[in-house]
Amino acid sequence: MKVGVVLPTFQSSPHAAIEVADAAAQAGVDGVFAYDHLWPMGSPERPALAPFSILGHVARRHPGLWVGPLVARIGLVDNEVLASQLAVLQEASAGRVIAAMGTGDSKSAEENLAYGIAFDPPDERRAALRSLVERELADGIEVWIGGGARSTVAIAEELGCAVNMWGASADKVREQAARSTVTWAGAGVDELSLHATLGDVDEAGATWAVVGWPTPLDVLARASST
Repeated sequence: MKVGVVLPTFQSSPHAAIEVADAAAQAGVDGVFAYDHLWPMGSPERPALAPFSILGHVARRHPGLWVGPLVARIGLVDNEVLASQLAVLQEASAGRVIAAMGTGDSKSAEENLAYGIAFDPPDERRAALRSLVERELADGIEVWIGGGARSTVAIAEELGCAVNMWGASADKVREQAARSTVTWAGAGVDELSLHATLGDVDEAGATWAVVGWPTPLDVLARASST
């Protein structure tokens, strides 16, 4: 199982995110990721850094790291724009991009609407997701689809890409691993809980575990089998 950390990008400055990326690379963590939100969930008064700018910088700074959004939300920008962002990041990282994508949900709709960005019906968002996933797979880019509605998970199963499960139990990971590749992600926890969680999801069949910041990077790195 590979391991990754979500960078602290709900900041007005990139310094903390870059420092965590430096520490992750030094510790032996496999990859770094960034949220794709216009503000932290439920806190519109707080800042959020654009994920692709931070990830591009980190990719150049640490060429051995995998990088990717977690997850890029379909409809926040046009598919052509998102495809271009992923292509530039793929170039910057020498092919170590993970194109994790999702359709968004009612919790993130407020961000779109606040900036006058349409929040299309679920079926339209899934159709756009499928189109972009097929394009990225054709370009040889690793794709994860954010798990949510069964109809969305079915796209990942059909197209042969990973389902990313946020905060899922080991039993849920094991159940999905019988149908597709599975990656796991969750919030940062203390050292003891992290060690147990990583062991559980590894045994259940997750190919990646990505943990939010703050988290003990040494514990995270020791769980990597790469």
